Amino acid sequence: MLRLAAGILFSLTLMMPVMIVHADDSTKHHHVVKVIRDPSLGDDAVARMENVLGQSIFERIWVSAPSSTEAADGLGPMFNARSCAACHPGGAHGTVFNKDGSLSPSLLVRLGLKTDGAADPIYGHQLQTEAARGVPPEGKFAVTFAPSETKLADGTIVALQRPVVAVTNLPDGPLAPETVTGLRLAPAIHGIGPLDRIPAATIEAMADPDDADGDGISGRVHWLDGDRKSFGRFGWKAVQPSMEAQNAHAFMADMGLSTPLFPDAYGECTDRQKLCRTAPSGASPQFEDLEVSTTLMKVLDRFVAEAVLPAGPKQKADPESLKKGRDIFATAGCVACHKTGYDIQWPDGSGTTRHIAPYTDLLLHDMGAGLAEDLMEGNAEGAEWRTAPLWGLRWAVDQQGSGTLLHDGRARNILEAILWHGGEALPARDHVAGLSAVDRQALISFLSSL
Repeated sequence: MLRLAAGILFSLTLMMPVMIVHADDSTKHHHVVKVIRDPSLGDDAVARMENVLGQSIFERIWVSAPSSTEAADGLGPMFNARSCAACHPGGAHGTVFNKDGSLSPSLLVRLGLKTDGAADPIYGHQLQTEAARGVPPEGKFAVTFAPSETKLADGTIVALQRPVVAVTNLPDGPLAPETVTGLRLAPAIHGIGPLDRIPAATIEAMADPDDADGDGISGRVHWLDGDRKSFGRFGWKAVQPSMEAQNAHAFMADMGLSTPLFPDAYGECTDRQKLCRTAPSGASPQFEDLEVSTTLMKVLDRFVAEAVLPAGPKQKADPESLKKGRDIFATAGCVACHKTGYDIQWPDGSGTTRHIAPYTDLLLHDMGAGLAEDLMEGNAEGAEWRTAPLWGLRWAVDQQGSGTLLHDGRARNILEAILWHGGEALPARDHVAGLSAVDRQALISFLSSL
């Protein structure tokens, strides 16, 4: 059986051009990390082979149709990136700018009507800034930063910045009068598989939408249907119900590639974008009339599910400082939303229980006016954001503490990210702002170790 499975997978590689490539240097992090396969998953030969094939799909540079290589065409007709790795270099989170100062493909502009978040009638839910030959891109955007300052209790002045986006070069006319925008930075892919295995009942039990316990925290499940049968756990606004849906949506919205979950070969092209809707498609009969077949999605999903970060980098802080920072994190009330850990069944289907510590409840919380935007996603209001998992912060910032954090990359370090918290998190934010410099550094050292 093993030999047969391996033979099938070897045949699959013959159908696919093996282009195990990385994003261009211009789109990589200044602080580079690359995900690895979870070492706890054992040494099953077929699983390892599928993981490698999934990585090749993640790193593949797709091309527009028609192409001599049908297994790798179908990009677009409009898109934001040519590969998954372009937005998630090495599987890590993206940056706002490339090394040369240009905007990175990791940063996207979301669109929606202010009243209910419905798609812009011409440009849909996402601004695609690239396009196949003969099709105009949907537009361009620029980002500037509005500076501000905040003063901590010990007199320290912290400079903050809020991004301001301007959309231009719209070929099919202006955005609808009610359309508003929001910036989204590509997150890291590590840990998505285990997060997908947290039982639904566990997540629902943590929700307290009416703050019945009076602790000021009113996280809620983002129900995606009226019958409350499906809820979101992935995306900055918890809009995707599963890892598979998250991956397939990225293929559709970011690269214009059709999958079993999103079979339209024209991606987000609306009916009013005639050149886009009549452009060549990469859907092929031998691949289920799709551009990314069920087989390719299976191995891509495996790669993403099994992705973890390497162990390093080595922490400078001593164990006593890290313990102090952990205690401050709890005392400040951060654990009310950034739930420490869960026992899950992992690997999937193994019957093995494993403890994970992602530091999230996967719920929507009101984060206040500072992080609010006019754009809704699903029924998530502008000020509501899913609690971001904190595991992996050790790689999200460099040894100097610099990084690109929060949903739009505005925070340049962990302290800035904390100081943007408001709404339900305001008491925790104010607690941190009132710390001494020594205690504040202990907290940051702890978070940098996660």
